[in-house]
Amino acid sequence: MHRTILTLVAALALPVYAADGPPDRPVERLGQDLTPMGAERAGNADGSIPAWDGGYSIPRPPKGEERYLESYEPFASEEPIAVITADNMADYAEFLTEGQKALLKRFPQSYKMPLYKSHRTGRAPEFVYEANKRNAERAYLSNGGESINDATTGIPFPLPDTGKAVMWNHKLRYRSQSIQRYNVQLAVQSNGMYTPFKLQEDIRFHYSNEGVTVDELENVGIYFLQRVIGPPRQAGNVLLVHETLDQIKEARRAWQYNAGQRRVRRAPDVAYDNPGTGSDGLRTNDQLDMFNGATDRYNWKLVGKREMIVPYNAYKLADNRNSYDDLTGDRHLNQDLTRYEKHRVWVVESELREDTSHIYKRRTFYVDEDTWTILAVDVYDQRDQLWRIQELHPLQIVWKDAVATAGSTVYDLQANRYLVQEISNEEPLFETDVSFSQRHFTPGNIKRVATR
Repeated sequence: MHRTILTLVAALALPVYAADGPPDRPVERLGQDLTPMGAERAGNADGSIPAWDGGYSIPRPPKGEERYLESYEPFASEEPIAVITADNMADYAEFLTEGQKALLKRFPQSYKMPLYKSHRTGRAPEFVYEANKRNAERAYLSNGGESINDATTGIPFPLPDTGKAVMWNHKLRYRSQSIQRYNVQLAVQSNGMYTPFKLQEDIRFHYSNEGVTVDELENVGIYFLQRVIGPPRQAGNVLLVHETLDQIKEARRAWQYNAGQRRVRRAPDVAYDNPGTGSDGLRTNDQLDMFNGATDRYNWKLVGKREMIVPYNAYKLADNRNSYDDLTGDRHLNQDLTRYEKHRVWVVESELREDTSHIYKRRTFYVDEDTWTILAVDVYDQRDQLWRIQELHPLQIVWKDAVATAGSTVYDLQANRYLVQEISNEEPLFETDVSFSQRHFTPGNIKRVATR
């Protein structure tokens, strides 16, 4: 077993999430030796990962400067402590994903990873911490891990012992209660050219709303309404999704509005390995937000926890004075704008079940212990060859105590192309002070919000 695995499932002595109800759990550890989110409060042995001290929270920067790097100290003044390249990657190999190693080898003259001092900025509101405790006492999975029970608002399994529990934590992590954001995707060709595919997304994180009860959830964790605003030939198309919590009882509900036909139709194909909207075939539907949707096509294994060098505190990448041309190169993201830090992550492996199908045979996920965000994924094809590499560059929305995404990437080693998504540098700032009702996310409302 890899020597950087810090804690194995067995060593943690955490209980199994049985199908017939929640077992006894060491809930008293939350807020003690574990943070309120379930991470290890202490730093690591050599001090390269600090102790968690409550996270990073400051007042909202002045209007118009929310995305300026200078608004976020100490990140604006820090310089890398090292730069990982193909020449020195062997010195850091035990802390790198297989995908990172592959990119360093594929692009030895240009790909690099600026390594910075680590800051554990993850933080959530107090009502989320309280919900974490309640969930730790009562939440459980059933129906092979596809149904989540008796959990609301907080991390459902802050004391996880299965791979599926960790994946549920990622899918239901706190990202505010409602947001409106712009999600721009750039499918970059091998010559560096791209056509921006622009989406506006209204999201009600229904599960995360303060005080919501299990009955009030009505089996929906997230309401999602996506409008295409560019390119012009596809502008006006709309996607509506109700992400269900018990996916055996009821699969994901999805509808699509085609602006040319002016019709609303059910969209059962918006799932699994069908091509993602606007991705030019470079990602599947279940790769948005690194992973989403049902987990039933894979067997899942919780390997343990490792110290890894991962994208983190991506305020430089999010600076809206950087254009899309600034962000992209012909082979990969402009790595000068990225920031990597050493953090502890949960490692989860998934292997395709023999009785089902997916274009990916297996995937390895690296999940941040402080925020439960998937930060990297190694994706393998049916020949068991590394095919695609995902990274998510996170940051803390300091005025909302919520985690967000500055951008994410999917590198296709076979097509020699890559996808940048969830960026918005040239678009209006995402809005966190919105409150969407459930009525906003009804099929009957789709035509009203369509642009044409």
